[in-house]
Amino acid sequence: MRHLRFLHSASLSLVLLLTILPFSSLLGQKGGAVKAPDFTLKDLSGNDVTLSNFKGKVVLIDFWATWCGPCKMEIPHLKELYSQYKKEGFEVIGISLDRGGMRVVKPFVEKYGMEYTTVMGTDDVVKAYGGIRGIPTAFLISRDGFIIKKYVGYQKKSVFEEVIKRLLSEKGEKI
Repeated sequence: MRHLRFLHSASLSLVLLLTILPFSSLLGQKGGAVKAPDFTLKDLSGNDVTLSNFKGKVVLIDFWATWCGPCKMEIPHLKELYSQYKKEGFEVIGISLDRGGMRVVKPFVEKYGMEYTTVMGTDDVVKAYGGIRGIPTAFLISRDGFIIKKYVGYQKKSVFEEVIKRLLSEKGEKI
């Protein structure tokens, strides 16, 4: 009986460790929030885009792909939010996970009128953000560079907007 109890406890501990381990690189120090991992990725013109260059801004990072139906449904919300709040210090960085690369993503971005920053994702950035298991997956980053909220799956504009407005009204440290 004790042997079974030990095996159960050991199994539970292993499951918890495997659940937390992918996020160990995200550990931060702001009341449960974690520091957003910095990255440098190529935009659709081949230029480097570095997250830390957006210091002092509220940033929504959106992992998406051109073939993803829920991603396509969310794009109008992201466009509206970006247009509405960019003057207040809000940015959107769309990280495409398309395997077809820029040749697939660039015409899509033009067709959908996505004026916010779009970059090509890498396995390293996916890993840095704890592994992206479904798309769209979005992260809201505070002005001081902490992940405040993670969203998996399609979200209504109002879901993002509530947190964006709160973060824009807060004065935070720079990244």
